[in-house]
Amino acid sequence: MSQINAYRRKFMATLGGVAVGGLASSVILRTVQAGDVPAKPADQPVSNQVRWGMLIDVNRLTDGGASMVEACKREHGWGNDPKARPEQQAQWMRTVKVTDKLTKYSFTLPVMCQHCEEPPCVDVCPTGASMKRADGIVQVNKHICIGCRYCMMACPYKARSFVHESLTDQRPHSPRGIGTVESCNLCVHRVDQGQLPACVEAAPNAVIFGDLNDPNSRISQAMKALGGSQIRADLSLNTGVRYLGL
Repeated sequence: MSQINAYRRKFMATLGGVAVGGLASSVILRTVQAGDVPAKPADQPVSNQVRWGMLIDVNRLTDGGASMVEACKREHGWGNDPKARPEQQAQWMRTVKVTDKLTKYSFTLPVMCQHCEEPPCVDVCPTGASMKRADGIVQVNKHICIGCRYCMMACPYKARSFVHESLTDQRPHSPRGIGTVESCNLCVHRVDQGQLPACVEAAPNAVIFGDLNDPNSRISQAMKALGGSQIRADLSLNTGVRYLGL
């Protein structure tokens, strides 16, 4: 417990400094307008000068990430497919409980697509439907997905779902369809408009979103000061989603 408290003190000290000062919701939104998440011009392609990423402090998630999951459901309309059996419900994001075998200390964290630099899902897709944008966002092109589910088998994070039944009441910005695969896309429709992903807005005191390629961005400064662990770092996938407190 003393190690946990020491970590929290370090994190709070950093919050008060230059690296990640002021993570309150209003500050984040002002930062977005100032350019941390600039809107992409509609007439310009995505650039690899930016790589979007997310840093999640699990010790500051008061609900283990449940509010992030609910925000994702509301934004994209998944998790309540009327005809799907419980085991077939879509799951773009989930909470996972982790217990240290030695100390028995437990905590819960949210797990979604990790937006890998070298995504295994993209490597195995026979049609190119699984794709990574130049800015690091991994997503599925619904128009050419044939539902083979190779990407689901290749993903080490179990971050993808298959749509088993016809859907109703879909979100215009987040098309879904029977016989296709889907997963977290970092709310690409919001990011392109200069907004934060829905899950980040739901946990403003625990999550930082920004440009991993910019050494002066809040997320880069936070990771420089505090680190940032990857799930399954041994796979060398260089994930865009990182965690503090693992």
